[in-house]
Amino acid sequence: MELRVFVEPQQGATYSDQLAVAQTAEAAGFGAFFRSDHYLAMSVDGAPGPTDSWVTLGGIARETSTIRLGTLVTSATFRYPGPLAISVAQVDEMSGGRVDFGLGAGWYEAEHAAYAIPFPPLGQRFDRLEEQLEIITGMWKTPAGETYSFSGKEYTVTDSPALPKPVQSPAPPIVLGGQGKKRTPALAAQYASEFNVPFVSADAAQETFGRVRQACTDRGRAPDELTYSVALVVCAGADDAEVARRAATIGREVDDLKTNGLAGSADEIVEKIGTYAAIGASRVYLQVLDMADLAHIEFIADKVMPQL
Repeated sequence: MELRVFVEPQQGATYSDQLAVAQTAEAAGFGAFFRSDHYLAMSVDGAPGPTDSWVTLGGIARETSTIRLGTLVTSATFRYPGPLAISVAQVDEMSGGRVDFGLGAGWYEAEHAAYAIPFPPLGQRFDRLEEQLEIITGMWKTPAGETYSFSGKEYTVTDSPALPKPVQSPAPPIVLGGQGKKRTPALAAQYASEFNVPFVSADAAQETFGRVRQACTDRGRAPDELTYSVALVVCAGADDAEVARRAATIGREVDDLKTNGLAGSADEIVEKIGTYAAIGASRVYLQVLDMADLAHIEFIADKVMPQL
């Protein structure tokens, strides 16, 4: 079981805050540093304000050396596919080939309104996601010296030089996720290296993984070619008082966290992770909501990770 650190910088974090978490996670042996792709805080004022995910990851790429970097997940509504392909390939080069590329349809309407970003209906957002996956992977996989063209409902590409290429060939691992019942599993079966389910029980994750596995079989792809992962908020501590203090800092109740996330002692968290391992997950994204508490990350590395 691989553990990755996942943060939500739109809730109020600077680039320096994120860098400190990434460097702490790298030193502690976590598999990756991931961040959300949002421009508007939820339930807080978000000061000092949002940071752009790919600008941030480009900076962190130059100040780390081994930890993988990615988004959970980039919103297809925020960027055109051509410039996004360039940005991700550039950060892959800046990191020496350490990018995992998470992409989703986008869902948070208020942030679109707050930053002048069009927010089309759900069906159109999925059309854009599907065409972005086709275009971005098509550009990356086009042989050097050849051009790439595409004509779809949402986007048209004409004689693109399809440059630059990412370091990872033919493309960085693609992470797709969510609980959609039809289009999401089909897209995962076609494009994904990893499928992620965020913030659900092991039973719900198992049901969603089953749909993805069936979609792979229907497409003639071996279901075990994909990595299956979950994302869960984490709140760990050496004793009940430490767990309660950390839960209070992020405005959550310990009992709720134990039911809907990973909370408690190292042994409790290991046991809960085991329920996800039992249904096929081999990677857990630990949502760390207090980015100033670097000791929390170190505690998990010292007490939880060795048991996995």
